[in-house]
Amino acid sequence: MAFTELLDTLGGVGRFQMLYTALLLFPCSLLACHNFLQNFTAAVPWHHCQGHANGTWSTNLTEENQWRVSIPMDQHQRPEPCLRFVQPQWVLSDPNATVGGAATEGCEDGWTYDQSVFPSTIVTEWDLVCNSRPMRDLAQTVYMAGVLVGAAVFGSVADRWGRKAPLIWSYLQLAVSGACSACFSSFIVYCVFRFLTGMTFSGIILNSLSLVAGALLGYAFTLGQILLAGVAYLVRPWRWLQFAVSAPFLVIFLYSWWLPESSRWLLLHGKSHLAIQNLRKVARLNGKREEGQRLTKEVTRGHPGQESMGAALVSVLDLFRTPAIRKVTCCLMVIWFSNSLAYYGLAMDLQKFGLSIYLVQVMFGVIDIPAMLVSTTTMIYVGRRATVASFLILAGFMVIANMFVPEDMQTLRTAQAAMGKGCLASSFIWAAGSPEDAHKCAWKEEYHTALPPVIFGATAILAGVAACFLMETRDMPLVETIESLNPDCLKKKS
Repeated sequence: MAFTELLDTLGGVGRFQMLYTALLLFPCSLLACHNFLQNFTAAVPWHHCQGHANGTWSTNLTEENQWRVSIPMDQHQRPEPCLRFVQPQWVLSDPNATVGGAATEGCEDGWTYDQSVFPSTIVTEWDLVCNSRPMRDLAQTVYMAGVLVGAAVFGSVADRWGRKAPLIWSYLQLAVSGACSACFSSFIVYCVFRFLTGMTFSGIILNSLSLVAGALLGYAFTLGQILLAGVAYLVRPWRWLQFAVSAPFLVIFLYSWWLPESSRWLLLHGKSHLAIQNLRKVARLNGKREEGQRLTKEVTRGHPGQESMGAALVSVLDLFRTPAIRKVTCCLMVIWFSNSLAYYGLAMDLQKFGLSIYLVQVMFGVIDIPAMLVSTTTMIYVGRRATVASFLILAGFMVIANMFVPEDMQTLRTAQAAMGKGCLASSFIWAAGSPEDAHKCAWKEEYHTALPPVIFGATAILAGVAACFLMETRDMPLVETIESLNPDCLKKKS
């Protein structure tokens, strides 16, 4: 008896499945808050150099004139963020006066920050501006490096010891490391705890994805992005915001002990007696107590992999040894890299749009819902391959087209970027390896503003082309082992 058929006899999608799914999706929503948290905790408020510490500036000038005589103005007649005059230019106290060739220097005495929107961020805490601006992006890169390492560590642990143990540990690690990120005054220590937090992203997502439907996980992740905008709006200081999205994982850690181990994993690893105990609990909560009591080892013995543990315990290399899925694996690797590069490139620098960062965060979250609904519908009636490919290619062209929208049309630029991000989200296959490269590409904007959208758009189009080489899986049975991927086994359901 196949595993899906076994579940159907125990009530299918019943009370247990709905409760189990809700308890798994709730932390995934909060996890999205951590993934995009740096949009707020590392926001860059408007800033300029402080005056000389020796007190040579006149106190009889208005604040605006203080800026004019001490700090050069940019093309928008706002103080330069990274320069100040070596000596006061008193003539500039006259609004109509100009001066050229005056000697300037860096902000030797620090910066003054506008605290009207962000009372504090890691940028204002550690002065991550001007020459130190790359350190701001480094903090998110360290987090994403943790995601990459976590995928390797928790993936291996889950295969060897089951889904429950790494999931519980990830909840605890996130609660502790997330809270500790807000408690120390060292930037290096902050990055260490962000790395540990990033590791838990993979531990939670990978193990949750093996237990609930990927589409539901996508909607939970989207709701988390919207939730982040509300929490960040109410909790402005970065330390309290960091703590606010981390503390709930202590509660999640406590209730996660109730969650049962994956019955599918237990069956694949020859632990039929434990699998039967779990399945009987499922039957009891679904009101199918009698069906649960009839479960025996003989009923579960037909599950793929039950007879031969050697066939069940495979390695990553088997994905390349098996001809039927070698091409699929290579295509998915291209899609993972390209899709996540473009996705995070758009979603991790919201200040560039010039609108309220809270509004943009909500917009970027809300747009995913209709995009995923449309993609789900087209996957059902058209097919997965055509849907994923078309959404990726469409997203790429939207991102590139955004280059040609004038900068003063910020609303149009934001809406178009949000639609591109929605297309990427609707075709998103969870990835862990390339978001840090999105930040490397973002740094290139300092050299040419057209580079990031060209890179992000081109990689999305590349992912769409790669998706065209994937096999179509619409109306095909869910395969449960590598052996089942033999072309002879992949027949459409009657």
